[in-house]
This record gives sequence, structure tokens and C-alpha cells, in this order.
Amino acid sequence: MNKDILICGVGGQGTVLSSRIIAAAAMEQGYPVKSAETIGMAQRGGPVTSHVRIGENAFSPLIPKGKADLIIGFEPAEVVRNLDYLATGGLAVVNTAAIRPTTASLSGDGYDGSEMRAYLQEHVNCILADGNKECEQLGSVKFLNILLLGIAQGSGKLEIPGEVMIKEIEKRVPEKFREVNILAFNRGCEIGEQSKA
Repeated sequence: MNKDILICGVGGQGTVLSSRIIAAAAMEQGYPVKSAETIGMAQRGGPVTSHVRIGENAFSPLIPKGKADLIIGFEPAEVVRNLDYLATGGLAVVNTAAIRPTTASLSGDGYDGSEMRAYLQEHVNCILADGNKECEQLGSVKFLNILLLGIAQGSGKLEIPGEVMIKEIEKRVPEKFREVNILAFNRGCEIGEQSKA
């Protein structure tokens, strides 16, 4: 398998953990993996981007533009900002909930992500999901990263066995949160599978 996955969001959403789970699961399957993270003012809600490259064709940890098979986006504007990485025929899994940048908050801008979502629906093969709402039903939006991994898994684009992903999730989340994270992953898988129907 050769697979290029770009994960993008803002600081504090769990993008880095997501990339590490994917990378570890792929290595567990015997695939070579290269990864890199770009963290810009992440602690202040700045953009965070992770590149995960799986397979023998990954000569560099950074995905070339136009080559990502899958974008997992935690925030719609961040997906639009990174769209030039998406390959023709690639898939974007997008959380629909917008996070207002600090600049928008200071200027009184009414950014709600609606323009970004509309653009994505019109121009890209994507699965839009209200991940925040789904996670609130599980008790916290902190499970968003695992839910989005589940959606990617259910879509068929991740191509790593679900049980391998679950094992890596169990290794990397605190024991008291394992059960709910598995619920989030499984719910995400259901959403991803429904998108194929």
C-alpha cells in the first residue's frame, strides 16, 4: 500500500495524536512510514498540519502538492487552506464545526465556516460531518480526533484494518478514556460507511 494522508486543524484539537495513531497502525502492518508536523502557534489556536506517508513511494516526509489521497480536516477553513495537497480523486473528511481565528474574533468578523463548507461541497469529494455534535453525545468534543479517524476508516480510504487502529488508540489514550474513544471510533466508522451508500 502507498498512501499519503494530510491531517489539518488548529492547536488543541488532537491532530498530532491522530497522525501518530495512523503512523503506528501502518507500521504495525509492516509498512514503512514517514511523517512530519507543521505546528504554527498551536497553543494559541494556530494551524497544525501533519503529513503521514505510508509505503515504499514515500521518499520524503512531506506530501507533494496534489498527491494526498486523504485529508482529515478538523476545521473547514483549514481544509480549504490545504486543498492544494489533495490528489484528483482524493477524499476530504471534514468536521463542519468552525473555529473562529483570533483575528476574526478581534475584528468582529462573523466567520461560521458556511462559505468554506459550501466551497468544499461544490469542488471536492468530501464527507462533511458535525463531529462536535457527535462527540457532545459522547460527553466531550475532545474525542473529535478519534471520531474523524473512524470516519476515514469507514470511508474505505484509510485502508488500515479497524482492529489495528483500535489497538493503537488503546495504547495512546489514558485508560479511563479508552472505552469512550473506542465508541467515538466506531461511531465514526458508521458515519464513514453511510457516506459510501
